[in-house]
Amino acid sequence: MAVRTKKISRSFGFLVWLAAILPALGAPPLPYTGVSLSGAEFGSKRPGIYGKDYIYPSLKDASYFLEKGMNTLRVPFLWERLQPELEKDLDPAEIKRLRSLIEGITAKGGYAILDVHNYAKYRGSFIGSTEVPFTAFADLWQRLATEFGNDPHVFFGLMNEPHGLPTEQWRDAANAGIQAIRKTGAKNLILVCGNGFSGGHSWNSDWYGTPNAKVMLEIVDPADHFAFEIHQYLDSNFSGSSPKPVSATIGSEKLKGVTKWLHEHGKKGFLGEFGGANDPVSLAAIDDQLGFLDDHADVWLGWTWWAAGPWWGDDYFMLLRPAKDGQDRAQMAPLLKHVAPVSEGTH
Repeated sequence: MAVRTKKISRSFGFLVWLAAILPALGAPPLPYTGVSLSGAEFGSKRPGIYGKDYIYPSLKDASYFLEKGMNTLRVPFLWERLQPELEKDLDPAEIKRLRSLIEGITAKGGYAILDVHNYAKYRGSFIGSTEVPFTAFADLWQRLATEFGNDPHVFFGLMNEPHGLPTEQWRDAANAGIQAIRKTGAKNLILVCGNGFSGGHSWNSDWYGTPNAKVMLEIVDPADHFAFEIHQYLDSNFSGSSPKPVSATIGSEKLKGVTKWLHEHGKKGFLGEFGGANDPVSLAAIDDQLGFLDDHADVWLGWTWWAAGPWWGDDYFMLLRPAKDGQDRAQMAPLLKHVAPVSEGTH
């Protein structure tokens, strides 16, 4: 009896010790953590000339982040380049470039996000207009799902930052795209932006139309395998255009409302874009923002920093590509505190 009592006492003591150190260790990182690899969405000419107006990042660009322990790379590209004519074949050269990068990432055990970086437009016209009917958006995603639907390490980012159209119109476009994906049999995770640039700070606002908090509840996925893609920068207008942060806690503060909404409605979120400069306040804000997501891992799936890629100038304040001397950017340090490792061969 005395032996059993000692064992119970030791077990209890271990649990007390474990409970004491867990807060200091912090919450574990989210499953999908990484960066946007820019280049294929560059340039105002559509389609433009490859290598002159735009570029696809290389596998070497991607490998730097995978070797750091990040496991999720978001790849922005333009609809008009991939599909020069609506509801027609994808451009063979362009889909080859995209596929090469995506398959290179997944072959290394990483996850890749297809990011149609068009703001809910095609050649200047909104999805849902006479020029760009909902069927055209559905057709794009039917083709992409056919190309990439056999790899669960590929996620489908329906559309980057819709804005300038009614929220209900974007809802209908998103639902058309989702239905087209699922009709192919693809089971990939789908990321759905909200209207009004999909800002976490404005999820409940109405300056862009009916609030996302109301309309996005009407997103329908037959597979129920999607998350809302939220963007949240640290500057005063939350656009990511200024290196000056509001405060060291502004990112987490502005995500509280949408996090509450995710909890209340049983939804999932993904922080698709965020970023900041390399000053002490910004670095603290980055750490604080990601710590907040880790603490709410029941509703947040992951994040991708904006941005990296071969064509950013070295003076871009949110650039995450290594410096000319090969050293990591200062922002890498707080990011690496919140990464989930790559799992080779798990896909």
